Amino acid sequence: MRPRTLVLTLLLVAGFWLVTERGNWNLRQFIQPLSQSGRLWSDPVTAHGSGFGADEQNNIDIYKINRLATVNITSIVYQRDFFFQVFPQKGIGSGFIINEDGEIVTNNHVISGSRNVTVTLSDKKPYPATIIGIDRQSDFAILRIHAGHKLPFVRLGNSDNLVVGQKVLAIGNPFGLEGTLTTGIVSSLGRSLQGEDGEPLEGLIQTDAAINPGNSGGPLLDSSGNVIGINTAIYGSQTASGEAGSIGIGFAMPINRAKEKLEEYQTTGRISHPLLGVSQTLFVQGDLAEELDMPASGGLLIEAIDEGSPAAAAGLRGPNRMVRAGMYRLGIGGDLIVAIDGKPVTAQDALRRAMNQKRPGENMVLTIYRGNRTMKVTVALGSAPEAL
Repeated sequence: MRPRTLVLTLLLVAGFWLVTERGNWNLRQFIQPLSQSGRLWSDPVTAHGSGFGADEQNNIDIYKINRLATVNITSIVYQRDFFFQVFPQKGIGSGFIINEDGEIVTNNHVISGSRNVTVTLSDKKPYPATIIGIDRQSDFAILRIHAGHKLPFVRLGNSDNLVVGQKVLAIGNPFGLEGTLTTGIVSSLGRSLQGEDGEPLEGLIQTDAAINPGNSGGPLLDSSGNVIGINTAIYGSQTASGEAGSIGIGFAMPINRAKEKLEEYQTTGRISHPLLGVSQTLFVQGDLAEELDMPASGGLLIEAIDEGSPAAAAGLRGPNRMVRAGMYRLGIGGDLIVAIDGKPVTAQDALRRAMNQKRPGENMVLTIYRGNRTMKVTVALGSAPEAL
């Protein structure tokens, strides 16, 4: 080989080595534009340090852990049409497994009126469910299934320390779309809402995490993956199917209230509600109250007391005669409840709302007007088991 040719060859080899090994060159950046010159799209670009963000990874981890313990619930309620013919109506909802033996928590309205309830697990296997406990006032229910093996379950958190603005996640089956995850924040606390049966639901968590029909009974989780609420209700707009769709205002029952019900069931084998025994009242005030020789500020006039009830045992009195006052025919001579636990009575539902904050065995202090004087009566509330 001629010396000049050898020198040129060595220079080319050395230059190639410098370019490929010591230089920071990427030949694809020159080749790629040529190879893609005829495309209508470009390959994705991977940014430096790419991957899931911390919040994204948190969502993914929580979903993976709790999705397996979130179930789909279907119930069949038999109704009569206009011609009195019986037909089945199917309802859908969600729930979550709270222990490996198959106890499941959901809303009472998901299974209300039905004795034919089916729970479908995340592996698509359906199981017949037994309703073992309900609390209509809190819209709460416990089911049980027998899967024949240990089941994945959620962890119950603490809803007493929630703050507005913290992140929450909801898992459920909106419109039957099982395993759906939505995220949002705690929008407010202590909300009140009227339930489907007319009973007030109080102390609810408000969230903007999307909740739709079918989400009811599913878990509302915090950023640690613990259940802090049971998705219960929404304010919504009408959908094409006639159901309400999410507009970003949903409500969940705080999990600590559910834990109280679970502890009672574990201890006594049942869920009960507090019993007072004042079965009928009438709110009177203003001219009507004065016409009955009562304070104009008014209160709840006791119209009926159940015999043998805690109210009767505490000495509360019902009417002893009937009169007509304006448009009303009512019993008088009984006690007028003017305050409950120190709070003035201002509406017909005051006693019911106060009872919703009580548990069996607790005391209720009633301030009553009787015989032109005011006195306080302490009633030890009884216990009335919920009928399944």
